[in-house]
Amino acid sequence: MTATVTTPQRRRVLTKKAALPWVFLAPGLLLALVFKFLPMGKGVWLSFFDVRPFLGDKWVGLDNYTRVLTDHRFQDAIGHTLLLGLGQSLGAIFVGFLLALLLEGQARSLKIMRTAVFLPVVTATAVVGEMWRLLYYPTSDGLINHGLGFLGLGPTQFLDNPNTALWATMVMAVWMLAPYNMVIILAGLAGVDRTLYEAAAMDGVSLWQRLRYVTLPAIRPALGIVLTLAAIRGLRVFTEVYVLTGGGPAGSTEVWMTRAYSLGFTRNDIGGASAASVVLLCVTLLLTVTVNHFRKRGDVR
Repeated sequence: MTATVTTPQRRRVLTKKAALPWVFLAPGLLLALVFKFLPMGKGVWLSFFDVRPFLGDKWVGLDNYTRVLTDHRFQDAIGHTLLLGLGQSLGAIFVGFLLALLLEGQARSLKIMRTAVFLPVVTATAVVGEMWRLLYYPTSDGLINHGLGFLGLGPTQFLDNPNTALWATMVMAVWMLAPYNMVIILAGLAGVDRTLYEAAAMDGVSLWQRLRYVTLPAIRPALGIVLTLAAIRGLRVFTEVYVLTGGGPAGSTEVWMTRAYSLGFTRNDIGGASAASVVLLCVTLLLTVTVNHFRKRGDVR
C-alpha cells in the first residue's frame, strides 16, 4: 500500500525537478526566440523575395542568391573575408598560446597580468576600433608613426593605403582576440600532468621537444575549441572592419558582412542582403561541423 502511495509522489517530485531548470531557462529562451530565431527565419523568407516596402513583396525564387554569388564585389569580399579570417585566427591562436605559456602559474602578479591582458576582450569592439584608428593616425602625430620616426621611417598611411589597410585591420583583430584564446589555452595547460615535465627535464629534452611532445598533445581539446570558435569568428568578421575602415579604401577591406550590410542598409536591397546572410550562415554551419568532425577524430586518436 505504501509503495502505491509514494510512487506517484516520487514521480511528481522527479517531474518538478526536471521542469525546474526549464523555468529558469524560459526567459532567456523567449528572448532568443523573439530577437534571434524569429528574425533569422524572417531573413530566410525574405531572401526569396524582391522586398518592396508599401508595394508588396515580389517572389523571385533563387534570383537573389544568383545575383549575390555572381556579384564581383561579393566575390572580392569572399577573398578578403578568407584572408582576414585565416590571418586573424592563426595569429590570435599563436599569440594566445605564447601569452598562455608566459602567464601560466599561480603567482598573484601573474593573475594581475592575466586580468590586464584580458581587457581587450571585454572592451567594446567599437571602442577598440577607434583606439586603433588613433594609433594608425597617418601623420607623425600618430603613436605608431611616431615610433617609426625614431627608426628613420616616414609616416605610413596604414588605413588609407589599399595595400596595407587589410593587414592593419588584421593586426588589430589579433590584438583583440588573442587574450580570449589565452584563457582557453590556460585552462588546458592547468590539466597537464606536471610529472611529465619533470620526466622530460630529467631526460634532457629541449624546450621545443617538451612543447611538441608533452604540451601540445595535452592541450589538444582546448586547441580544438579555439579552432572551432576561430572558424566561426573569422567568417563573421564585421564590427572591426566597419569601425576601422568601413570597407575602404576602394573596397580593399570589404568583407562579406560589410558588403551585405551596405547592400541592405545603403541600397535598400533587403532581399539581396538576406540572401547574402543566409549563404554566410550555411557556410559557417558547414565549416563548424567540419572542424568539429576533425576535432573529434583527433580526440579519439
